[in-house]
Amino acid sequence: MQRSAERIATISAHLNPSAYQMEDGVGLSQANCRAKGGSPGFKVAILGAAGGIGQPLAMLMKMNPLVSVLHLYDVANTPGVTADISHMDTGAVVRGFLGPQQLEDALTGMDLVIIPAGVPRKPGMTRDDLFNINAGIVKTLCEGIAKCCPKAIVNIISNPVNSTVPIAAEVFKMAGTFDPRRLLGVTMLDVVRANTFVAEVLGLDPREVDVPVVGGHAGVTILPLLSQIKPPCSFTPAETEYLTSRIQNGGTEVVEAKAGAGSATLSMAYAAVKFADACLHGLRGDASIVECAFVSSQACVTELPFFASRVRLGRNGVEEIYPLGPLNEYERSGLEKAKKELATSIHKGVTFVNK
Repeated sequence: MQRSAERIATISAHLNPSAYQMEDGVGLSQANCRAKGGSPGFKVAILGAAGGIGQPLAMLMKMNPLVSVLHLYDVANTPGVTADISHMDTGAVVRGFLGPQQLEDALTGMDLVIIPAGVPRKPGMTRDDLFNINAGIVKTLCEGIAKCCPKAIVNIISNPVNSTVPIAAEVFKMAGTFDPRRLLGVTMLDVVRANTFVAEVLGLDPREVDVPVVGGHAGVTILPLLSQIKPPCSFTPAETEYLTSRIQNGGTEVVEAKAGAGSATLSMAYAAVKFADACLHGLRGDASIVECAFVSSQACVTELPFFASRVRLGRNGVEEIYPLGPLNEYERSGLEKAKKELATSIHKGVTFVNK
């Protein structure tokens, strides 16, 4: 009977964010709740786990063998998502957290925090239209991170990334916890799209294509460096214009195709997991983990305080930021347009926190 009660407590603790207490006094706290046979790994929290990006993101992270504990947080519908994903027969233990009162529990002890929280784009909306809502959400969540897991790697997905990453940085600075190496805006979807669209033109497998995408994560700030593609290839001016435009407007393409039913959620979740996996491999100490991300550039790439660049990931997050490399005339022109737009977006984020 005692053993049976303990098993029931274990199952309940997987799903209940608070310590589960049996009537006969047999209890099990979350800290000790571990799936039998589960492999060691990293603790990951997803903030906004019940949303359009959050749900597929949570499912894919549950499948990652480097994840041992997966915390799912949202302001609504977390219990159902948690119960659903917890039935997957993979090693990560899943725990759900509902509402602001459980945010700190969701964040305590995390190694990696992924933030897809916020409202999605709708037809006719620009990324700036999202700002007032999503800026406040990101600010609140980052205040929790600063308090509960200041050493965690933070992946920001919430749009507009060009402004929400500076918001997060300002929150961390105010809390005295800002480490520029550990804050990364996720621009991986731009790289994923670039690889896919270029592969279509070249007739290649997208997995064999690598297109660096720098700048930011909105419109003209998205700058694919087609001159630096691997494998090396040259494009006509018409091809360059077509590919650049499609990569920059990939999000709008999906929003319009869904006709009011949502934005890019599935491909974003895929890209977010791909980037999170790279971060986890870096945390593990794997060598040569290089991806593109929107990071604090400390004026080492451009004069801007934030810029999406190729970075090498390691145990502390960003270990190295690579220079842009040689640009052709088309890319140099695009860079100037990107910098002008980025400066405005970055200032908007900084001002939001310091107003």
